[in-house]
Amino acid sequence: MGTWNSRGLRGSTLEELINITIEKYIDSGIALIQKIPTPIKPINIDNTTRHITLAYFEQKSTVDYIGVVQGIPVCFDAKECTKDTFPMQNIHEHQVKFMENFEKQDGISFIILYYSHKDEMYYLPFSYIKKFYDRSKQNDRKSFRYEEIDKEYRITSKNGVPVHFLEALQKDLDSRC
Repeated sequence: MGTWNSRGLRGSTLEELINITIEKYIDSGIALIQKIPTPIKPINIDNTTRHITLAYFEQKSTVDYIGVVQGIPVCFDAKECTKDTFPMQNIHEHQVKFMENFEKQDGISFIILYYSHKDEMYYLPFSYIKKFYDRSKQNDRKSFRYEEIDKEYRITSKNGVPVHFLEALQKDLDSRC
């Protein structure tokens, strides 16, 4: 029998850790961010337990999270990757368009990307996402490599906050000035 290993995100998902982070940000008055549920259409409901037993996604979702940080509107998606190459097909056209329109309204859009095989997390500013997305649409590379992301945007845990992305957000804001 193998031994239990507590390294990394084993036993937990990226979204669960982001949800804990958001709760801590809300409790400290730093931010108000909500997880956006994916709309579903129930097909079968167990009448005895009132549980949905079969459902379909009703429409395309936009991003995973939306809210405000110290007066700055933010929206972001959480993605996980098991290799050094991230396929752009994992970022859908409707998500890119939503994020682009959000940015046009003076909001900040980004992705939190977790490389599970490296146990590393990064903040990807929308400008990176757009560059990689446009490149994939021009029949060029349909993915981006770990080497292409700015390691200055690495996210770590800090002061009991598991996905402390505010420093990377500040770096993104500073780069826009």
